[in-house]
Amino acid sequence: MLNTSKSFASEIIQKYEPIEEVKEARQMSVEGFIRYLCSSDCQLFENEYEKVYQDMTHPLNDYFISSSHNTYLISDQLVGPSDIWGYVSALVKGCRCLEIDCWDGSQNEPVVYHGYTLTSKLLFKTVIQAIHKYAFIASDYPLVLSLENHCSPPQQEVMADNLQFILGDSLLSDMLDDFSDQLPSPEALKFKILVRNKKIGTLVETRERRNSDKHGQVQEYEEYEEADKEEEENKVKESETLAYLKGYPEKETESKNLARLPLFRKKRVKVALALSDLVIYTKAEKFRSFYYSKLYQQFNETNSIGESEARKLSKFSANDFILHTRKFVTRIYPRATRADSSNFNPQEFWNVGCQMVALNFQTPGLPMDLQNGKFLDNGSSGYILKPQFLRDFETEFNPYEIPQNSNPVTLTIRLISGVQLPPSSHSSSNKADTLVIIEIFGVPYDQMKQQTRVIRRNGYRHVPLFSKFGQSLEPASLFTYIWYVR
Repeated sequence: MLNTSKSFASEIIQKYEPIEEVKEARQMSVEGFIRYLCSSDCQLFENEYEKVYQDMTHPLNDYFISSSHNTYLISDQLVGPSDIWGYVSALVKGCRCLEIDCWDGSQNEPVVYHGYTLTSKLLFKTVIQAIHKYAFIASDYPLVLSLENHCSPPQQEVMADNLQFILGDSLLSDMLDDFSDQLPSPEALKFKILVRNKKIGTLVETRERRNSDKHGQVQEYEEYEEADKEEEENKVKESETLAYLKGYPEKETESKNLARLPLFRKKRVKVALALSDLVIYTKAEKFRSFYYSKLYQQFNETNSIGESEARKLSKFSANDFILHTRKFVTRIYPRATRADSSNFNPQEFWNVGCQMVALNFQTPGLPMDLQNGKFLDNGSSGYILKPQFLRDFETEFNPYEIPQNSNPVTLTIRLISGVQLPPSSHSSSNKADTLVIIEIFGVPYDQMKQQTRVIRRNGYRHVPLFSKFGQSLEPASLFTYIWYVR
């Protein structure tokens, strides 16, 4: 053990000590020690988790999948810009499910924007070109394009042509196995892009039409939908935009629009067969109830549930929710009234096994901190294997109950010091009066929050040095003590 410790110490000295004389003496200076403390070797996050280490051969529904909402927006949802950068940024961060809000555009070119608002518009084909370029920069594992499709059948055909022509062999357009009753694995779908959209017919019927000309073929189906679903959300967006422009109170305008909606309505949906047949393992299917899904839902059908409804289901039917997510991919999205692109806490839906908890990636804050922290794991691949109790049909689990015969783990965190802290931008004296808040997120019984006392002092800083030509002189630096007086 002693030899191992000496060997490890020698490696650290050789790697981080900048002064050759000290290094040769097998010692470490203060500068070298601070370089070591600030290095990746001392990160809280284990280095071994920076690569894919989990079993990637389970079906897709066994994984948490990094997912974004309104990916095209980089600001608010009423008058903010739509930008390709929204997609590029999400993909670089390892996101594996992107939302594309599609509407009819001029000159038979579908566009992407937040419908019923004044957000700017992007060409659908431009979005797909950017996605094709950056799809597998951060992760080799499958990417899902979740289409919020409001296009007419002719422009749906244009979308299908764009997807096939631009994505080429990356687009998954056929089953991997002839007859299967479960989703394929991320490993089997490496470097593939999946389309999530409404679909007509079965996978077998899709395969039978594989080489036929489907242009001009449209099928229609009816679905019953409660008034508080998609159309209400569109009304909310429209009323919020008008309220924003006219200066009227938002709630007054919103209530007038919503009052006209019936309690239930019959909705006729037209789907172009050319686009429908590109949907293989991620068919978008309306969620009715856990009982209905248990009896009728097919393995390749996915559900989208709004955060408000999902929160009620999680609170009052947690066991049924977990049984559902063990079998079916479920996407949770923010409620329509989040016009400022704010986010909810994703942990409450991860607790019941929801695979795609979609957040507004453009909005920083605690929810995105949790998202980024969770998906740092497993090599930032965008796929995290769910714990066994959220996958195993024989295991009973309820996040709101303490399990019997549980074997709790005690986590101890000792805060030692802070180095190179920036001055405060919220203090009139600009002092770095610091405290540390440590918070645990998980099931309700595990959640905990503690904080240190405030350290009221300024501190030491390392100042990097550059040559007169602007070149870094690292590891040379100045070690200074900063004190602000006003």
